[in-house]
Amino acid sequence: MEILFKHFNGLTAKQVYQFLKLRSEVFVVEQTCIYQDMDGLDEDAYHLLFYKKTELVAYARILKPNTNYKTPSIGRVIVQQKQRKKKLGFALMQEAIKQTEQTFNTKTITISAQVYLLKFYISLGFKSVGQGYLEDGIPHVKMVRVGM
Repeated sequence: MEILFKHFNGLTAKQVYQFLKLRSEVFVVEQTCIYQDMDGLDEDAYHLLFYKKTELVAYARILKPNTNYKTPSIGRVIVQQKQRKKKLGFALMQEAIKQTEQTFNTKTITISAQVYLLKFYISLGFKSVGQGYLEDGIPHVKMVRVGM
């Protein structure tokens, strides 16, 4: 497994294409959710890419503090459909947490989690905050992790 963690400016055009394609495959096609994925935040974000050989199999986006929340946040967390059930999502999130803590010198991270993944995020130390809400027609809840 090759892991890349780069700011948008350090990515190649091919890497950007690969993560936008994977995000579209999962969030738009698989989850049948028509929404504007390219939200203007990618260019000032960090991107975590997991490759098996040359194929992008998992991805997460890390936003700076005061972008979506006061704290840094992790979002657009995805694992390619054929790679699921292999604990890759857990490894992706562990790496995203580590990179976020190191990059922003913080132990507090916020996410907007799909409700069906609550147990997964709780296992990573996140706690629900506030009421649930719909984001692009999908139930979500705000979660915060205060590291050790």
